[in-house]
Amino acid sequence: MTAYIIRRLLYTLPIVFGVLLITFVLFNIVSGDVSDQIAGKAASAETIEEIRAEYGWDKPLFLSRDSQFINHLKNSLTFNFGRSWSDRELIIDKIKRGAGPSLCLTVPMFIGTLAISISLAIIVAFLRGTIIDVLSVFICVAMMSIPFLSFILFGQYFLAFKWGMFPVFFWPDLPVYKYVALPALIGIVAGLGGNLRFYRTVMLDELRNDYVRTAFAKGLGTGSVLFRHVLKNAMIPIITQVVLAIPFLFLGSLLLERFFGIPGLGYLMIDAIGARDFQIINAMTFIGAILFVVFNLITDICYSIVDPRVSFE
Repeated sequence: MTAYIIRRLLYTLPIVFGVLLITFVLFNIVSGDVSDQIAGKAASAETIEEIRAEYGWDKPLFLSRDSQFINHLKNSLTFNFGRSWSDRELIIDKIKRGAGPSLCLTVPMFIGTLAISISLAIIVAFLRGTIIDVLSVFICVAMMSIPFLSFILFGQYFLAFKWGMFPVFFWPDLPVYKYVALPALIGIVAGLGGNLRFYRTVMLDELRNDYVRTAFAKGLGTGSVLFRHVLKNAMIPIITQVVLAIPFLFLGSLLLERFFGIPGLGYLMIDAIGARDFQIINAMTFIGAILFVVFNLITDICYSIVDPRVSFE
């Protein structure tokens, strides 16, 4: 396994380089020169030149040891993303400050959706063909068809504003569990439809295997067969779905954080897009790419842990 991990880590080098090249082209070449936007409409030519020199935009793009791309490469690999264009704060400090609120929202939402959808999927798959199965499929399709924004507006208007069960908006003096409870609940409900359908299909494939009939013939209980045998043998697609979703927990939820005013990374991204602060967008894109590559490797390692038939030799 060590040789496989080393080989996969070496494979990530051209992937990371490609991400850095694409982000550099998008945010430094395609977007054009935004120094006049940073300086303001009434800025003098000297001020614009000072800004260009500060961000290194007066240097060659590629063909130099001190080119813009080489500096972009060095800064990204050392997580030195510079300062935000809008408020001159260090971008890494903004990311550190926003990571906590984002994880406080996305982690409970992720765990709740996973636990509920897998448990219900096993039960619904076992009851396949019954009215419960048909009704659950209908509800899942209906929930998948409803826009995510509709769940947010319904929860914010009725559960928070009308009935007063939750705070309508983020407030710094509130405990964490109070201002993340409603958005996490909305995220769980909105994600149940697609997740339940996926896991139901996975469980149905396992329930058709011969070992399930053999287990029931030997007198094992339903709970033991479903949660100890079927669930264990269905872990490969579940791991693929779960582990590859973990990097997106760090990036936050754009809509939920924006509508509820949660100062997380999703809120930071929306503000950066609105202000055309490409430095922040570039930093978040790079971090997301690194996390995705790392957790893709972790997914492959988990395969060998849950299934002894998987070998990396």
